[in-house]
Amino acid sequence: MIIDWKKIAKEMYEKIKDEILITWKKLRLQAILVWNNSSSLRYISQKRKWAEYVWIDFKLEHLDESITEEALLGKIEEYNKDSNTTWILVQLPLPSHIDTKKVINLINPKKDVDWFHSENQWKILLWDDTWLFPCTPAWVMEIFNYLWLDLTWKLVTVIGRSNIVWKPLVAMLINSWATTICCNSKTKKIEEFTKISDIVICAAWSPGLLTLDMINSKTVVIDVWFTVVNDKIYWDVKFDEINNNWNMITPVPGWVWALTVANLMSNILKADRIQNEK
Repeated sequence: MIIDWKKIAKEMYEKIKDEILITWKKLRLQAILVWNNSSSLRYISQKRKWAEYVWIDFKLEHLDESITEEALLGKIEEYNKDSNTTWILVQLPLPSHIDTKKVINLINPKKDVDWFHSENQWKILLWDDTWLFPCTPAWVMEIFNYLWLDLTWKLVTVIGRSNIVWKPLVAMLINSWATTICCNSKTKKIEEFTKISDIVICAAWSPGLLTLDMINSKTVVIDVWFTVVNDKIYWDVKFDEINNNWNMITPVPGWVWALTVANLMSNILKADRIQNEK
């Protein structure tokens, strides 16, 4: 059974739009794109579309991918100092000659709406839920809220190893009292963990990793992302066979953009509210 991501996204966008209209305050998001691949271009266009829909001022600086690391760091410093720039977002991935970690950690943590800065990531590990969460892990948790899934006592297996999805998501699950198993694409006999799990979350970027025989009939399956090989999309999860078995499952790829972007807009609104309170 496919989880209705469109309904969740629509409810989130309408709520955000209503709250921003009530505040009568124009929030500004400065995005930086240093790439020309089709996925990044589509992703940034979705961010622009929904930012404009909820009345957030979206500014994009599209830089040539040959830009030096020093020049990109200089751009970020400019936006850090610019009082008119409320939030900064650097679209990932970056070209291989640029150190992604260095770029992300140069962003002023108070303007980091993606919540990728190491200082912000630590807040998740320390059970600090007063601030924000990275957008992709946040929408996974939003799914559980929507489904009224109490994670207490639930056995959850998370497959992946990235800094921006897997690690913060594992921390958020632990903070929600889930019994959490951490795996990756090289875990031996991974099916021994997934078969007994109430929930399996795939964020491994490994096509066809999870198959029907690796789960039980009641397992809820969350497929975080997909891989494009020779212009063809491959999922981490064998979607068709698991969906035909009537397991609850998320569809990809479109919904990933919808809910990640919705949580990005939610982060902007929440961050503005927190700063005003302070």
